[in-house]
Amino acid sequence: MTRAEAPSPGFCSTVVGGRWLSFPISPEPFPWCCCSRHRRHCLLCGNMVCFRLSPVPGSGLVLLCLVLGAVSSYALELNLTDSEKATCLFAKWQMNFTICYETTSKNYVTVNISDLGNATYSGSICGDYQNGSKIAVQFESGFSWIVSFTKEVSTYSIDSISFTYDTSDNTTFPDAKEKGRFTVYDTVALEIPLNDIFRCNSISTLEKNCVVQHYWDVHVQAFVQNGTVSTKEFLCDKDKTSTTVVPTTVPSPTTTPTPKEKPEIGSYSVNNGNGTCLLATMGLQLNITQDKVASVININPNTTDFTGSCHSQTALLRLNSSNIKYLDFVFAVENENRFYLKEVNVSIYLVNGSVFSIANNNLTYWDAPLGSSYMCNKEQTVSVSGAFQINTFDLRVQPFNVVEGKYSTAQDCSADDDNFLVPIAVGAALAGVLIVVLLSYFIGLKRHHAGYEQF
Repeated sequence: MTRAEAPSPGFCSTVVGGRWLSFPISPEPFPWCCCSRHRRHCLLCGNMVCFRLSPVPGSGLVLLCLVLGAVSSYALELNLTDSEKATCLFAKWQMNFTICYETTSKNYVTVNISDLGNATYSGSICGDYQNGSKIAVQFESGFSWIVSFTKEVSTYSIDSISFTYDTSDNTTFPDAKEKGRFTVYDTVALEIPLNDIFRCNSISTLEKNCVVQHYWDVHVQAFVQNGTVSTKEFLCDKDKTSTTVVPTTVPSPTTTPTPKEKPEIGSYSVNNGNGTCLLATMGLQLNITQDKVASVININPNTTDFTGSCHSQTALLRLNSSNIKYLDFVFAVENENRFYLKEVNVSIYLVNGSVFSIANNNLTYWDAPLGSSYMCNKEQTVSVSGAFQINTFDLRVQPFNVVEGKYSTAQDCSADDDNFLVPIAVGAALAGVLIVVLLSYFIGLKRHHAGYEQF
């Protein structure tokens, strides 16, 4: 959705989404940018805010839900209607972003947005040939986001996307060197046939002036004809050439596919403004069953990107690659003294062009005390659902209280096995003692009875 930019002198550059990203070099590198050959850089964070917006004059009721928190992304869905209650603009997509700014001490930091506050949408319009169509959202915290469309005889275009933030907000941008409102404007100029819905499941990247935006799962149609959203899709180039996983066909859903070799062990981390806040080392093997088709996928850490976020009670590690839209591991704190894996969310492209998606937020794996790490060198299985399991190898995770970017003392999963065996051993010992006592009693009773008979 954007043009490639050449790297600039005095900037740290990397390639994301097929284009150069350039960031100013500072005494302390951005937590989400590292000048290395690895494309592992983004820190995404926030909270979840859902709200219902009041009607715009001449338009119908709009419901927007922005999800910022555990999944570090903004999921937007809009169905804008005209004065006759007919749909004129339909859009849904996922988005996440990071903002960096310079402090008075000449360091560059990224913003961890926790609350965008209440929202209005003044300026969102259905549009026509003269005025064009527009999605506009404003937040009380000073953020605003606008997408503009224009219409031609047989096509319509996504013209531009703009994002505005205000560094005068000391809560969101503490110690900012420059105070004021800043707008990042990106020209998209994407032309789509009229009455087609634009679809792009692949990740598209907009980067400019220290603001990085990622978009995926995009479905949008402006100037909807006759109030009916089209089923005819116009695909982005990445979706036309995206690679998919080749599954193994089996005769029944209960048949297990031939296991692959042990996956390569990968190291993943999440940074916040204070340094590394989450560490994970593991080999991952995904097992999927859908419509009597089973797939086994080994995750290659060398071609896998990762992001995440850290909060006081929750932490997220998100993995994605060419065929994995996202694989989320969400950790939570329990009773203020332990952590565990609470949630797994996954969305994967299948060979038939469909998307396999599963979520489970009621898990209880990888439990360990806060301030320590959890380790398990043997193969483990995380059962997310009947259709999706994750096999882990040489696992070690610490989602909270990481000190100096290093793992703390580990609680080994073998301790769980020992804890399980102890009551069994105690029970077996008690059963043995009981058997000996009963045998002794019956033997003694028999001898006593024999003595009476002789008398």
